[in-house]
Amino acid sequence: MKVRVQTDTDEQVAQAIAKALARNFGEAVEVYRQGSDTLLAESSAVSEGEDTETVESTLADDLGPTEREERLWEEIADIELGGPEKYRNRLEEQGKLFVRDRLELWFGEDGFDFEDGRFAEFDAEDRLPADGLLTGAATFEDRKLHVMANDFSVKAGSMAEKGVEKFLRMQQRALQTGRPVLYLMDSSGGRIDQQRGFFANREGIGKYYYNHSMLSGRVPQICVLYGPCIAGAAYTPVFADFTVMVEGMSAMAIASPRMVEMVTGEQIDMQELGGAKMHAQHSGSADLVAEDEEHARELVAQLISYLPSNSDEKPPRSEGTEPVRSPAGIDSVVPQEPNRGYDMHRVIERVVDGGSVLELRPEFGKEIITAFARIDGRPIGIIANQPNHRAGAIFPNAAEKAAQFIWTADAYNIPLLYLCDTPGFMAGSQVEKDGILEQGKKMIYATSSATVPTQSVVVRKAYGAGIYAMAGPAYQPESTIALPSGEIAIMGPEAAINAVYANKLAAIDDPEKRAERERELREEYREDIDVHRMASEVVIDDIVPPSTLREELAARFEFYETVEKSLPDKKHGTIL
Repeated sequence: MKVRVQTDTDEQVAQAIAKALARNFGEAVEVYRQGSDTLLAESSAVSEGEDTETVESTLADDLGPTEREERLWEEIADIELGGPEKYRNRLEEQGKLFVRDRLELWFGEDGFDFEDGRFAEFDAEDRLPADGLLTGAATFEDRKLHVMANDFSVKAGSMAEKGVEKFLRMQQRALQTGRPVLYLMDSSGGRIDQQRGFFANREGIGKYYYNHSMLSGRVPQICVLYGPCIAGAAYTPVFADFTVMVEGMSAMAIASPRMVEMVTGEQIDMQELGGAKMHAQHSGSADLVAEDEEHARELVAQLISYLPSNSDEKPPRSEGTEPVRSPAGIDSVVPQEPNRGYDMHRVIERVVDGGSVLELRPEFGKEIITAFARIDGRPIGIIANQPNHRAGAIFPNAAEKAAQFIWTADAYNIPLLYLCDTPGFMAGSQVEKDGILEQGKKMIYATSSATVPTQSVVVRKAYGAGIYAMAGPAYQPESTIALPSGEIAIMGPEAAINAVYANKLAAIDDPEKRAERERELREEYREDIDVHRMASEVVIDDIVPPSTLREELAARFEFYETVEKSLPDKKHGTIL
């Protein structure tokens, strides 16, 4: 038997190889270096009983990769080059990273901890490395994740049979492992010219969204968009718990501008149709908007720090930090006048740990603030009315945003803090057309169904059904506390006086006497709705000095962290 070894193999190792092979195969062995006809070592068949311990030890220590393994490394390197060079070059022109460079940005030099399906479509006639869709596991901010990433250099990141199979396997494994899923999306949708085998199949692309639904509320699903995600591809970001878009780069829409023009005649560009700005301000589909790829990673790193790996776990705690501004200033921030606006962020920054606020969907439904933050290192979800925007009245978009946030925070065991200062749900023909009742219903339903520890603070106004949506006493928060500026009523003084005393006031001819009587009625009404009356009647649990609000909330969240709340035994509610 003749064998060849690598050119740097020395005679001692060659001799060990010769003896081992001779013993194994029972015949003489000659060993040559690659590319040489000079005999390096030889052995006749090793006789039975010969001591081979030294031979085996030498082999175990010194044998290197074979030519077969080297060929495999070359194949892997070729796959990892991605699609044709001209398409990779276009990525740079678009300001985007090649997918494997993106993985390095996210997870370090080695990218994936391991990759699945790397050889998908390895033998395809066309160049389709990994079938344009990468899946694997990675470590991100000390957390183990399942990861999917489109390779836009391969058929514009489009999805076809093998890539779909990889995607589905990853989702199904996430259900088994209970680990979060990160989708790095850059896809033009399904590969139309190869739709057989993946579009309508039981285990086809439609199963994506079934699996998204099964994963929803079980493990966090985070999607970052890096390009135009069209048609079926656009459903992954909207099914995810959190969606990050990159300004000027990301877009998602049910159809491309060209298809829109063909169907409707409307001429529109991709960013106007479904860019980050549109989805942040109008549809509400973008939770966060990043400036560039690096910023997108930073946002997700911050986001995941509030989230457990799955619904069985508690959110991760950290060391608490002092607030950005002193809690002693809270009462000065809240105006004495109930109709005067102020920025609720100025209250929040005096209550939570410094630098811990991550606001979601800040440009959508601005009348309500939804944000993650920490109090003494404990992650919480904040739902706060914003008096600085339309007096903090709850409009349809704000109600929908709040409902979604409450629902998600509750799914991942994140305690809730409501900061209430609202005149209630907005009235008028336009908001009725926009579904104020439907969206308000969803917010109240989400508040009613949450089983995490909940604290409600009446900061100032708590009028109408606003006190219901903001987890008032009837909604079984662990506490309802108020600041001394608080008022709880069916409606504000002006509206109430107009509703009850309009005719009597109109009968007073003297304008000065009528104005004086209105003032008296307002003062009487305000005394009736003051939180001191509510505390006296034990409607609320306490009135706390504003400067102690942070420590009060920290103590209450700590005390109630083990509270157990259950819902009625039923299949599920009917309100979405």
